[in-house]
Amino acid sequence: MKQKPTFEIEKACAFDIIAGVDEAGRGPLCGPVVAAAVIFPNRNIEIPVIIRDSKQMTHNMRKIAFDWITANTIWAVAQCTPSEIDEMNILQASLTAMERAVNKLTLTPQFCLIDGNKLPSKITGQTIVKGDSKSLSIAAASIIAKETRDKIMKTLAQEFPMYGWERNAGYPTADHLQAIDKYGINEHYRKSYKPKKERMKKNETSGN
Repeated sequence: MKQKPTFEIEKACAFDIIAGVDEAGRGPLCGPVVAAAVIFPNRNIEIPVIIRDSKQMTHNMRKIAFDWITANTIWAVAQCTPSEIDEMNILQASLTAMERAVNKLTLTPQFCLIDGNKLPSKITGQTIVKGDSKSLSIAAASIIAKETRDKIMKTLAQEFPMYGWERNAGYPTADHLQAIDKYGINEHYRKSYKPKKERMKKNETSGN
């Protein structure tokens, strides 16, 4: 049985105002990396059972959860652009996006729960490996980050329909890689990523 997140970790912390923080978009070849920070002002509220690690949810489940979370929590999102990812690497860009999201919250958290094993340097808190399956605050942040990023990619897909970003969200699917070979890349791609480098060299060699 898959583990469902709870407030047990939050309750064990000696703080009242706790933000869960997570990101989406480390693996895609293009688009921003998006982070979200979520504070539950009332942890006694009845939580919809569908809220869990966003990777375990369907799109429709995430959409319902997104609407509930944004209506019942204090939340913020932030991102790092593809050019920032190329400049600082994806790990640092993810941590920077997390810091930006926390700084955008209208209520300053006393403590943050960060998904993963790297703590952003400017955030007071603790890391939790697979935190989105353990902490409801992190799970909520994972849903906000994932839905926000998917919306960004669907909007970009309207301008660049040949890449199928509305379906693949920028991940290196077979169809996406074929589209890159055919159409090349644009300013939304992360040029430092290995599949990008290989295809850029291929295009330069072929004269495309």
